[in-house]
Amino acid sequence: MSEHFEILDIYKAVFSIIVGIILGAEREMKDKSAGLKTITVICLGSTLFTILSYKLAGDGDPTRIASYIVSGIGFLGAGVIFKEGFNVYGLTTAGIIWIAAAIGMAIGFGEIYMAFTFLISAMIIIYSAKFLIKNYLPQNHNKILKIQISSADFYKKSEIINEIRRLVRGLEEIALEKEGKSILMTLELHINEKQLHEFENYLTSNENFEYFSY
Repeated sequence: MSEHFEILDIYKAVFSIIVGIILGAEREMKDKSAGLKTITVICLGSTLFTILSYKLAGDGDPTRIASYIVSGIGFLGAGVIFKEGFNVYGLTTAGIIWIAAAIGMAIGFGEIYMAFTFLISAMIIIYSAKFLIKNYLPQNHNKILKIQISSADFYKKSEIINEIRRLVRGLEEIALEKEGKSILMTLELHINEKQLHEFENYLTSNENFEYFSY
């Protein structure tokens, strides 16, 4: 047993736990499904698999076992991604799971400096992205708008579409349904943050709309 165990392995485990806590704390504070415990265990597990792969490979390829971590983490990442309507959630958490496993593997192979370089890089991205997007990048939104109008007002459809098109960056008609004496239009909109206020005022003040949601 002693020929496989080294004091360096303890250091690797400690470093891995620290990395997992740092990455997982941000998800925990945002109350995500994969929080501190999950990210830490993933990082620690990746480190262990990599150490075993490296030590037990003998004259073989030391990356053989470690390579399966990548596909295994892919399944875990997919498990935290879910779709609600036209919106997709969990992509950032899946990405953090992915980078936690990658950093854990780097620690397992003894590339401590590389691991912490990428940890710092990941943390800079995680914590600065919101500030950069808000202050330096245009904030665009894809919205699904449903508008219900009376069948008697259907002749106003083109006018409504043109008015909405004027208020947004892009518009695409998705569906048109008839329900009793009403017409339900479903539109996909591409709109930026600055246009939202004027657009919402238009929706709430338009007397032709029996119902709308977006």
